[in-house]
Amino acid sequence: MEDREIVDLYWQRSDLAISETENKYGRYCRTIAYNICGDDGDAEECVSDTWFRAWNRMPTERPAVLSAFLGCITRSIAINKIRAKHRIKRGGGQAPLALDELTECVPGGTNPEQELEAKELEAAIGRFVAGLSGTDKQAFVLRYWYLAPVAVIAQRLGCREAKIKSSLFRSRKKLKAYLQEEGLC
Repeated sequence: MEDREIVDLYWQRSDLAISETENKYGRYCRTIAYNICGDDGDAEECVSDTWFRAWNRMPTERPAVLSAFLGCITRSIAINKIRAKHRIKRGGGQAPLALDELTECVPGGTNPEQELEAKELEAAIGRFVAGLSGTDKQAFVLRYWYLAPVAVIAQRLGCREAKIKSSLFRSRKKLKAYLQEEGLC
């Protein structure tokens, strides 16, 4: 079934929307959730929550790219789950590690008045990633969007772990310089 048809099912409030979404994007969303949570049970819970959130958001939103819409929801839910699990003690798992790696390059802040800056930062990071070379771009996205472990990235890209670690280090260094140049650091 095409994405447009699935979205139409959501808008019609048809229960078939969930099963069609599961059939087409279940594996994709589970992979995202598992890479972040590292646990099959948590990943399954995140995917269920994704379908629920998509159901609630569809009447007011009509996503242009359903896979990206669902991926963003899944990623957000999984990150919130992992943060809740590790609230008392930091560490353990790939999500906190990967996110901590980026903290030295990316300024943070959750104040409402910083929302505009966050949008500008998001756009700048998008431009930065678009300018990376093929392997560097793939490694960066796999690590910092999908939160995949370095070993998995190395295996997927057919490289040694040391090469991926070096690539990610150089990319973070370039990102920091780029954001400073853009006036966002």
